[in-house]
Amino acid sequence: MDTQFLEKRAKKVFKESPLVHCVTNEITCESMANALLYVNSKPIMADDPREFQELFSQTDALLLNLGHLSPDREKQLMAASEYANQFNTPTVIDVVGVSVSSLRKKLAFELLKNKPQVVKGNTSEMKKFCGLSSHGRGVDGHVLDQGKESLQELAEALQELVKTYPDTSFLATGAVDVIVTGDKTYLLSNGVPELDKRTGTGDMVGAIIAALLGQGETVESSLVMAVSYFNICGELAKELGGSPIGMEDFNYHLMNELSLLHEQENWWQSIKGEKTND
Repeated sequence: MDTQFLEKRAKKVFKESPLVHCVTNEITCESMANALLYVNSKPIMADDPREFQELFSQTDALLLNLGHLSPDREKQLMAASEYANQFNTPTVIDVVGVSVSSLRKKLAFELLKNKPQVVKGNTSEMKKFCGLSSHGRGVDGHVLDQGKESLQELAEALQELVKTYPDTSFLATGAVDVIVTGDKTYLLSNGVPELDKRTGTGDMVGAIIAALLGQGETVESSLVMAVSYFNICGELAKELGGSPIGMEDFNYHLMNELSLLHEQENWWQSIKGEKTND
C-alpha cells in the first residue's frame, strides 16, 4: 500500500460533520445511525418522497440500502436516486440480498443508471450482481465465494463493469475486501470473523463510506478508509474482549472503537492490503 496516500488521507477523514441521508432497512437502522454519529457525521433516516425536494438541498451524501424490500421501498429508493442525480449528491448503493432474487438485481441496475459513486455488497452478492456463479444464501456471504480464484474472477468482472459504468466504483466485502475504482483494484485484508456474526456490519460500512464522500473525500479514499477503519475497529474489539469473546462483548467493544479510533493520529498504520494495478 502507498503509505503517503494513506497518511495524507487519514489525517483528513472524519474531521467534518456531513449530513447523510439514509433510505434503509428497519432492521439495522439504529446501528447505522449510531455508526454515523460515532464518526462525527449526522444521519437522517428519511424515506418519504414528499420531502425529498427540500431534503436534498441540505444533505451531503445519500445511502440507499436494498434490505427489507417492498413496493413502497422500491419507489422510495428510485425517487431518492433520481433526486441525488439531479442534485449531484454523492451516493452509495448497498445491494443487500441481491443473491435472493432477480427483482433486487433488476432494481440495483436501475439505480445504477443514475450514476452512484459506489455500489457495494458482500462477495457473494457482488458475484451475483456481476452475473457470476454465487453460493450466497439470503443476505449472507458464503466462504466458497472467498477463495483466491473466486476473488480474482470477481475482480476481473468488476473491472469490466467499471468500463460500462465509469462513474461508479465497486466494493465486495468479505475476508478480503475487493475495491475496483477506475483503473485501480485494491485487496484489503483487515477484519475478524466475528464481524460476520453481527447484523448490519456491511450496512454500517456503507454508511461510513457515504459519510466520507459527504465530507468531500475522493471515492478511492472513501472506500479504502471506510472499509479499513471499520475492520480495524473489529480487530481491536476482539483484542479488548479477550479469548474466547462472547458476541455481546464484541458488539460493545466494536461500537466503542468506532467512536474512538479516529482520535488516534496514526490509526491508518494498521491498514493491511495491496493495490494490484494502476
